[in-house]
Amino acid sequence: MHSRTVFFVSDGTGITAETFGNAILAQFELVPRRVRLPFVDTEDKAHQAVRQINHTAELEGKKPIVFTTLVNMEVLKVIQEGCKGMLLDMFGTFVHPLEEELGVKSHHRVGRFSDVSRSKEYTDRIEAINFSLAHDDGQSHRDLAGADVILVGVSRSGKTPTSLYLAMQHGLKAANYPLIPEDFDRRQLPPALMEFRKKIFGLTISPERLSEIRSERRPDSRYASLQNCRHEVAEAEAMMRRAGIRWLSTTTKSIEEIATTILQELQPDRLVY
Repeated sequence: MHSRTVFFVSDGTGITAETFGNAILAQFELVPRRVRLPFVDTEDKAHQAVRQINHTAELEGKKPIVFTTLVNMEVLKVIQEGCKGMLLDMFGTFVHPLEEELGVKSHHRVGRFSDVSRSKEYTDRIEAINFSLAHDDGQSHRDLAGADVILVGVSRSGKTPTSLYLAMQHGLKAANYPLIPEDFDRRQLPPALMEFRKKIFGLTISPERLSEIRSERRPDSRYASLQNCRHEVAEAEAMMRRAGIRWLSTTTKSIEEIATTILQELQPDRLVY
């Protein structure tokens, strides 16, 4: 049973409100019900949002928590005056003090993705996503020279989600390759990767966790057996040590933590922009 309903109200996609709000909520022992209300960009839509929030308050007998990133002041006014939730206006909290400190007015631009057709950052990110999809799980050896990072590790160690996160969030062209029994027999990294060793980063995982993950996909198989997982992980880690590449265990780390570590090691300039 959830302990409180949380609304994320935005005149854009709501991703900024949701990301920021969830970061704050993570500091509390809550099991919230989350509701994103995107594209609330007219007063009429704001009134609809207010009705939904207030209906929830009446049903649950508790104030919903409402995170907003609304730049249209008329739309925000409707929420402020009618909402029976606990309102946390993130732009009001941070943008107005910054305007005073910087001595300039903000653009009050709706959404982080506004006018994407003119955004080089957005175009680069789309190209990075396409690259990462084309080079997922060793599908292609083409244009590896264009990769920003090449992830290696045993099957189901977190390579694909990390590659896509790096592409979507940071615009990195990330390829990933599984380490397979043939590689262990050769005791070397896949031949196609050898000349790009400086771009390679390894992912490993505890055999117990790996067995759990693989069992969801192929239960009662040799592929998922703990014995086989122990063998593959040991061989992969030994190979990474021999090759002198950097690596980490994904066992207890989030995708965000994994990606940030990779950036620190291989692309530290991406953390300064």
